[in-house]
Amino acid sequence: MNPSANGWITKFLKDIDQNPLFQTTPIISLYEHVKNTGFVYGTSIYLFYEHDYDLDLSEEEKTKVNLLASLIIVYHNIADNESREDCINKIIEFYNFIDNSKSLFSFFNTANDTLERIIHTRIQTNESIFRRNFSHLFTNALLFIDVLAFKQYLSQNSNPLSYATQLERTITNTVFCALNSKDQKNTYDELVLKLLTSSIRYNEITEEDEHLAFEHLFLERYQDPIEKQYILDLTSLALWNDGHIDPYERQFVYKLGHAMHLSKEAIQYSFDTVHAFIEKHKTSISFYNYSNPARHFYNQSIRSINLLILRNKKRLIKEISQSKELMILLHQSTQRNLSSKEKQLVKNQLLDICKTIPSLAIFIIPGGSFILPVLVKFIPQLLPSAFNENHLQEYD
Repeated sequence: MNPSANGWITKFLKDIDQNPLFQTTPIISLYEHVKNTGFVYGTSIYLFYEHDYDLDLSEEEKTKVNLLASLIIVYHNIADNESREDCINKIIEFYNFIDNSKSLFSFFNTANDTLERIIHTRIQTNESIFRRNFSHLFTNALLFIDVLAFKQYLSQNSNPLSYATQLERTITNTVFCALNSKDQKNTYDELVLKLLTSSIRYNEITEEDEHLAFEHLFLERYQDPIEKQYILDLTSLALWNDGHIDPYERQFVYKLGHAMHLSKEAIQYSFDTVHAFIEKHKTSISFYNYSNPARHFYNQSIRSINLLILRNKKRLIKEISQSKELMILLHQSTQRNLSSKEKQLVKNQLLDICKTIPSLAIFIIPGGSFILPVLVKFIPQLLPSAFNENHLQEYD
């Protein structure tokens, strides 16, 4: 399965059809599962269920799968009609309530196609490609609001937009309040505030929000244990931005937990799990590479190219092996300089191969090795595993 190619949801639903995890996991356990994967923290390191996919999924692809899996589990916990078709339709219906850009999806024919487009849109930001590597931490951390709002929508049968708007406002105001509790903000604190502001979907940050008093957070409206833990975890995540917690930050988090009637053990657990996750996966989290963003962008680009080549490896070898003349010339080029005519012949045959593997054609143009990762960011469908990964043999 390749979540960057069309048809991935159909393949995903087929893959999980016999997986009891999706029918039996309680919502409270779901939260712990997706937190351990990094999804709640905005960086999906793993999928929260076992799988046998051949592809090495990118972080963005894992985020897509974890979001859809979470929504499906919520549906099975609450809905009376547990058919796959009704589940997908309910998720689309939910997003039609909360997404003002729903008209973008009217051009797609099937429900699965529509949902693929919606999920792809949910994990995007309006940032430039260079800053997007860092802002996605909070954009994706706020994705769990979708899961909680979907739970609210199914259980209350009401418009979930007001709920999502309020929860997002509470989280952002709490983080602002937490960072303002410090005597002096550092570079990372300022970055958190900027990235959080650029990541919100339903609210606009005002000067009043930036200086809101703790007493005006209205935390008493949240009674669900998952809501409380989620607010606490994201606040802890924001405060761990520089790798440590000072006494003022620790005092704020305990005050926050106490206001939501959480035990000292639950508060300490939030501290410990956030810190453990950051320490274990620090090199994989874009935000913590901010000290050298140019190098991080280069490393991300190299990973994108490697992923592209690996996914095309078998097809590329097959195409080259079918062109005996090209193979001979490529072998001879390691032993002697090719003539102009031979070089042109190699170029023409490589172009023919690239017509069958469109994503590789970008290498032919000047500067292609730099442009490719940029285009992959904007057009994920360039990743070429649309060939077979989402293909269902049973439907042939």
